[in-house]
Amino acid sequence: MTDNLTRNDSQADTLNHSAKKPKRESLLLNLAMNILLPTLILTKLSTDDRLKFTYALILALSFPLIYGLRDFALNKRFNVFSIIGFISVLLTGGISLLKLDTQYLIIKEADVPGLIGLICFASALTQKPLVRFFIYNDDIFNVEKMLAAVKESKKEIEFDKALRNGTFMIAGSFFLSSLLNYVLAKKILISPMGTAAANAEIGQMNALSIPVIAIPSTIVMIIAIFYIFHQIKKLTQLNLEDLMHLHDKN
Repeated sequence: MTDNLTRNDSQADTLNHSAKKPKRESLLLNLAMNILLPTLILTKLSTDDRLKFTYALILALSFPLIYGLRDFALNKRFNVFSIIGFISVLLTGGISLLKLDTQYLIIKEADVPGLIGLICFASALTQKPLVRFFIYNDDIFNVEKMLAAVKESKKEIEFDKALRNGTFMIAGSFFLSSLLNYVLAKKILISPMGTAAANAEIGQMNALSIPVIAIPSTIVMIIAIFYIFHQIKKLTQLNLEDLMHLHDKN
């Protein structure tokens, strides 16, 4: 009977621990609600009519704003995708609404991924490179087991260097995205802002961004991830499956 009580207490602790953990949102849902849908609304519902464009801008901004507030209320943390989506839509809409020079939008298209790249690059120069926050994630890895293996093999310096190099590589993927964004925007955006023609060009640019920008940048990102995982496996002398947090639970 004592064993049953102990087992029940253990199960209750596990359930309580799981209940306290914030629910992880789908990456695709995040991208759709914070970036894809607002962009589609801004490009498809916008017209030369200033009032209608204002309504389209407000509607587009509402998606990342509401989604971000919901995420914060549920998980008590800021949603990076919501912040980026809100700022990006606000800048695009503001430039069009104020009918500023097209050059401002071209610069904006390059600045957003460029800024993320700079943040990644700067973090790699500190004691806590950005990759560290993804690797030290108990939802994916058994962090305690990983660090114990690194310490046992006396590879702490090499491990930190691998995380730093991985962060540099990820920063490089964003810099590549920034460059390709600038080239694509420079070639396509030629009409005055605030016109139906300009909105159509923005829509065309967004459609081309997947093959022209997303695929090359994703390839660089995948190379960086493979490098990081290879280094973890090499420095811990363990297979990734042995380091997976869920693997241990099963």
